[in-house]
Parts: sequence; C-alpha cells; structure tokens
Amino acid sequence: MSDSSTRPSSLINTVYGAFVRHLGGWISIADLIVLMAELDVDGPAVRSAISRLKKRGILEPERQGATGYRLSPAVHAIFDEGDRRIFGSLEPANLSDGWVMAVFSVPESERAHRYQLRTRLTWLGFGNTAAGVWLAPGRLLEDARNTLERLGLSDYVHLFTADYAAFSDLRTAVSSWWDFPAIEAQYEAFTGMYAPIAARLAEQSAIDPTEAFRAYVPMLTQWRRLPYLDPGLPAELLPGDWNAVEARRVFQQLHELLAVPSLRHVRKVTGSEAP
Repeated sequence: MSDSSTRPSSLINTVYGAFVRHLGGWISIADLIVLMAELDVDGPAVRSAISRLKKRGILEPERQGATGYRLSPAVHAIFDEGDRRIFGSLEPANLSDGWVMAVFSVPESERAHRYQLRTRLTWLGFGNTAAGVWLAPGRLLEDARNTLERLGLSDYVHLFTADYAAFSDLRTAVSSWWDFPAIEAQYEAFTGMYAPIAARLAEQSAIDPTEAFRAYVPMLTQWRRLPYLDPGLPAELLPGDWNAVEARRVFQQLHELLAVPSLRHVRKVTGSEAP
C-alpha cells in the first residue's frame, strides 16, 4: 500500500467523498471497517488511517448510537471543489478563454510559504513560466482564488487574467512550462490498469454491487489526482497523441457503470434509506 492512491487514508477519503457525504456525512466505524474490508484493508489499518484523518481536521468523532466519524464542516468546500474538477468538464479549455497568471514573491524568512505556494499551484494545474510566475487556463481562476484564500496564502500572491501576445510559439513554450511526459505517464498507468476492467464490465449484463464497489473506489482514488495535475490545456497546444483522451474515456465509462451500484452497496452496508 505504498502508492498514495491505495493508502487506506486515500481510500477512506474517497469513500467519504463519493458516498458518505451524500448520506448525511456520518458513518459508524463498524460499517466503515466492513466497507474497507471489501478493499482488502483490515480493521487496525482503518483505525490508524482514521486517527490520521482526525488529526488533519478532515474527520470528527460523533456518536449516533454507535461510534463513528463525520466529515468536518471545514472540508466540505474542498470536496465540492474536488467534484467540480473530477466530474466536471473533462474537455480541454478553449484558447480564447485566456489565462490566469499567479505572481508571487515570498521573503526568505517565510520560505515555507514559498514551498506551499509552489506545491499548491502545481496541484491546481499551474505551469511554472519563470521564477515566481505561474500560468494556467483561465477557467481555473476561481479554484485558484478559493484555494489560496482557504490556505491563508492569498497575501503572497497576485492573480491576473491574461492573453498571450508574443514572442514565442505558444505550443513550444507550453511544452516547457508543464511536464507533459510526467502527466502522460500518470494517464498511461491509469489506462493500463483500468481499460481491461472497463472492457470486461461492459460485457456484463448486470454488475454486482459489491464487485462494483471493489472496482470503483480504487479507480476513483487513482483518478481524482489527475484532473489536478492536468490543467486541461487547449487541444491545439497539446501533443498530437495526448493520451489523456483515452484515459478520460475509460474513467467516464467506469463511472457510468459503477457509481450507482457502488452506492447501492454502501446503502446496504450502512442501512441508509434511498431518497
């Protein structure tokens, strides 16, 4: 379980974000252990991961006849933002939409904030164009604004909207601002693992809810990082064989096949009534 997409805490985050959040936000620790056992995570590992998530302020303990945990109100906005990135438009941005530019200068005495900014801007999908200057498609402006405010980093950053005017070939420049090979490697790994599963499940007349849950949660956990690492650059600026297209197709297919029966399984385990 060394890969971040299969760590118990990452899988639990997915279970809360994809299911528990829409079923009142609370689940008993006993029911969570049952669900995680379907993902080959044992009880002690679940309890250890829950403890870490509690320390990070993501989960709060709450009794509802049984011991359980609720999503902290502070992270609701983060999950909502994640939904927009993960399930929203998977299409590339339009070149005519322009760009959002982040410019920052952090004193040496506060270099920890510099590291935070670089890490967070990369996670949002920004490319580094020069020292302290980062660029992303214009549609990421609100996500950038909200994230930087939430993390207390807005005092260090100026955000601008911009158009590219001159002097380089933009497609060439963009290929140096983003690490395309690294992004494509992530997509290749995703497609290599899940395209065969999608093909197999598509041939089944019905999908067992337990089987759906076992496939959906790891798949969504691995996928949910990619819409952040990939800024969704305009198609005309991307390599001709950009493999995100096939990865997105596989994700869409699996989401459509597995999300509903997976929720049915979670409802059965937790005893939640359908709306």
